[in-house]
Amino acid sequence: MLHSGALLEQYLAISRLLAGQLDFRSAIQVVAQEIAHIIPHDHMDVCIKMLDGHFHTAHESGMETDWSLQPPLPLDGSPIRSLLFGEVDMMLTDDACNDPRFHFEGSFSHPIIEMGLRGRLHVPLKVQGDVIGAFSCSSRTVGFYGPEDVERARAIADLLAPYFFAIRAAEQSKRSAIIEAEARAREEGLRLGALRLTEALETERQRIGMDLHDQTLADLTRLARRMERLSRTSDLAEEELEPLLRGLQHCMQDLRQIIETAQPTVLQLFGFAQAVETHLDRSLRDSGASLEWELVDEAGGAFDLLEQPVAIALFRITQEAINNAIRHGQADHLKVLLRKTARSLVIEVQDDGVGIAPSAKRAGAGIDNMRTRARLISARFEVGRGPSGRGTTVSVHLPLVRRELQA
Repeated sequence: MLHSGALLEQYLAISRLLAGQLDFRSAIQVVAQEIAHIIPHDHMDVCIKMLDGHFHTAHESGMETDWSLQPPLPLDGSPIRSLLFGEVDMMLTDDACNDPRFHFEGSFSHPIIEMGLRGRLHVPLKVQGDVIGAFSCSSRTVGFYGPEDVERARAIADLLAPYFFAIRAAEQSKRSAIIEAEARAREEGLRLGALRLTEALETERQRIGMDLHDQTLADLTRLARRMERLSRTSDLAEEELEPLLRGLQHCMQDLRQIIETAQPTVLQLFGFAQAVETHLDRSLRDSGASLEWELVDEAGGAFDLLEQPVAIALFRITQEAINNAIRHGQADHLKVLLRKTARSLVIEVQDDGVGIAPSAKRAGAGIDNMRTRARLISARFEVGRGPSGRGTTVSVHLPLVRRELQA
């Protein structure tokens, strides 16, 4: 029997051994021998409640049972659930193999029978009045523990509780960091996959543009020249060939515009804002529309730091929004705003025209194409009323990745 001075030395030794332990298993193993001097046992374990309050883990010394070999188990299936739920402040039994408190429907109590754990005592681990787990000692001898052992177990639990509380918090932080890192990796993988898809689509678009230039436009040019020669040498009336020739020339002009759009050389050579301004000027000139326009660039060159597939996708969206406003908006004024916020790049194309019907926000190839392009680069796409309640605003918000925030 240990006297009070020896007990104090044992408690101090437990406290010293716990210092610096970073996980439950090593903490239990390092203090098991010292605890055995205070409370002899055949089996010792510490049960820790998880933060969700529904599951728990077990960490053992002396014998290894299914309690510690299983993944986190439901709290309501623990043989000592009444202690973990705070319904009792200790559990002491002479023979746990035959004590109905440990055996109930759904209880995970078979290790008690398999290992012959008869004499058992259990006390809660508490931090700031909350039960975070339980400290347990078991013996194969019937009636091995008494009230004095319970008091010693409480003292040991008071030493263990703050350390295990800190370990639980550290492990939860580590799990959260791993989950966050995995989520970021998945997000980055999706982003890179979408970028590759966007780049592949743009490459295919440019290939088609080159094919149209090298083959289709060349064929149409030869056909136009043959028609010109035919108009000079044929007996056909000029008024019969002239409409055909004029229609062919219109087709060639439209085809040249398609080819030029497929290869945004202005964007690559002069930057995003200049490319948008050039498109604005050319689109208005070609359409013959008389509306006023302005480009407000508050992004400080941030768009030019984007990866090329992203910049091209944003330029395509802006092109389509401008074209829609000119062709369908019946507006007097058109404004394109480029800006950078703390977390995103924003493009807004605003007009003061007739607006857009709510049903049109979900239909139409133009809007669908813009929405798809935005989704491929993980941007948010919105269509709504203009700032004054008139017309239409098309907006794109592109979240900035970490390196773009630092640029």
